[in-house]
Amino acid sequence: MSSKEDLINDIQNLLNTYEGIHKTAINPALLEFMDEGTLKNIIGSLLDQKEQLQDSNIQWLEQFKSNKE
Repeated sequence: MSSKEDLINDIQNLLNTYEGIHKTAINPALLEFMDEGTLKNIIGSLLDQKEQLQDSNIQWLEQFKSNKE
């Protein structure tokens, strides 16, 4: 498996970790149009989004927790 294919698989796996969203399959033909740098940027963006979502959830839970006390 090439490095680009590994990156595409990583992107698919990241996308498929979101709850409530249908399984995502990326067309392998995208490999022809994206370089490794672009694919790595996409992975970085997805990881940033997941981190922000997690931080937001933690803040919401802390707010809920402090309202209950």
